[in-house]
Amino acid sequence: MSIDGLATTSALSKDERRILGHHDTYGVPDMYISGDQSLFHPWVGDVWLKPLRFDVRNNLYVTILWSKGPGGLGRHRHRGPVSAYTLEGSWRYEEYDWVARPGDFVQENPGVIHTLTSDTGVKTLFMVGGSLEFYDENDNLESIMDVFSFLDLYKNYCEETGQSFNEKLIF
Repeated sequence: MSIDGLATTSALSKDERRILGHHDTYGVPDMYISGDQSLFHPWVGDVWLKPLRFDVRNNLYVTILWSKGPGGLGRHRHRGPVSAYTLEGSWRYEEYDWVARPGDFVQENPGVIHTLTSDTGVKTLFMVGGSLEFYDENDNLESIMDVFSFLDLYKNYCEETGQSFNEKLIF
């Protein structure tokens, strides 16, 4: 026998079981995306992205950034927090004295302009909150990207190449 879908032998109180029951009504289901349900697509120069999540409610973008050889991104500023975990190769910000290598974790706080560079090529998992602003060498704002900009890049690439667009990545 069960109450609200939970076993009556549960150590949870009736109130806790009721509160957990709200997930069935209002919660967002857990999500599983297998590695072959997304694809790498070009972004800037020789930098490619493999989107894993487009969180359109929170302006959060999760992706694997892949620079196939030496290269990087232009000068940019984050307007939200960014977390990064290096999978392969190495990368750094030209403005800092550290180099992220496989297994290294980087936490970036919003507000600083920096320049991502890889001298070897790199694959890094990035969780980007908020928008990215790109600047030229004179600090002129060139462009702004957010979760919808990255979604648009992925969708356009899928359409142009006849690849399957995975709507499960949007949640």
